Amino acid sequence: MAVSGFEGFEKRLELHFFGDDPVMNMDNMGLRLLDFDSLVKVLNAVQCTVVSAVGNQYFDAYVLSESSLFVYPTKIIIKTCGTTQLLKSIPPLLHYACNLGLTLCSCKYTRGSFIFPKSQPFPHTSFKEEVIYIEDKLPPNLCYRKATVMPSKMTSHSWHVFTASDQANLISDAYTVEVCMTELDRVLARKFFQPAGDGKTGDVAGKEMTKLTGIGEINPGSIICDFAFDPCGYSMNGIDNDRYSTIHVTPEDGFSYASYECVGSIFDDPCDLAHALKKVVQVFRPATLSIATTCTSREVWTSVGHALEPLGLKCRSFAVDEFPAAGSVVFQTFTARRK
Repeated sequence: MAVSGFEGFEKRLELHFFGDDPVMNMDNMGLRLLDFDSLVKVLNAVQCTVVSAVGNQYFDAYVLSESSLFVYPTKIIIKTCGTTQLLKSIPPLLHYACNLGLTLCSCKYTRGSFIFPKSQPFPHTSFKEEVIYIEDKLPPNLCYRKATVMPSKMTSHSWHVFTASDQANLISDAYTVEVCMTELDRVLARKFFQPAGDGKTGDVAGKEMTKLTGIGEINPGSIICDFAFDPCGYSMNGIDNDRYSTIHVTPEDGFSYASYECVGSIFDDPCDLAHALKKVVQVFRPATLSIATTCTSREVWTSVGHALEPLGLKCRSFAVDEFPAAGSVVFQTFTARRK
């Protein structure tokens, strides 16, 4: 393990608001009315920038210099890696949402275990500090709160979860799957390096990597916005109607890392999720990976294990916990059978 390097493990913040129902009133753009200058101010607080963007009638997706941003009318998701200060986005986001007549109704913060925890700045110096910071910034109406570190048999993979909501129970058919992969296959990881001096832009090189690696085949129906970093690294957002998926890659030897995240409905065909996970594993062939699934359906997380076992990955640990208004979070870790 390298002494220092780029932190691949992301921090993820999801905020939900209520106001005029955008489903009933498509003219209400909600958070999508935030102008670009306002988004830039939010990202300045986090210490990252927009490098590419795409949108459709449902939401806007931004590739950032450190991961991704998704903006729906009443929901915003920011996912950042490196030494970004993600939680510092909360105050400006609440300010801008208030100006739009929106009120925060739930908050969810998740992350894995940092590879280089001592390199993280405040408030990300520890999970305890993160929770204290979030709770100080949230309005008092979010009175149902819970913070948990979900362990595994591997100290390098644990799952940190904080949720807060203005109600204890929430029925939702949505699920979120967050995959963290380490020790990527070295040959496959080299595909995320740009040849020195080739002069290609991040957009052009990103499209080439999407095709070369097979990432474009994970969800062929999605519109992909991708970007390659110089000299190495890759990010993509895929949009498919109101669904998103995202991949981020730190390919350097010693601290290689890749993540995949997608959302769906418990009423979807579970084979679709299994297909996507199989494709993702084939792209990276990680020695170790963890999957955190937030859902209300057992069928979703059971399909995860069924998808990975035929690929030579063995489930090493399993943990489940319940969170107010978020439902169940199921955390599973896997290793290649060769280990």
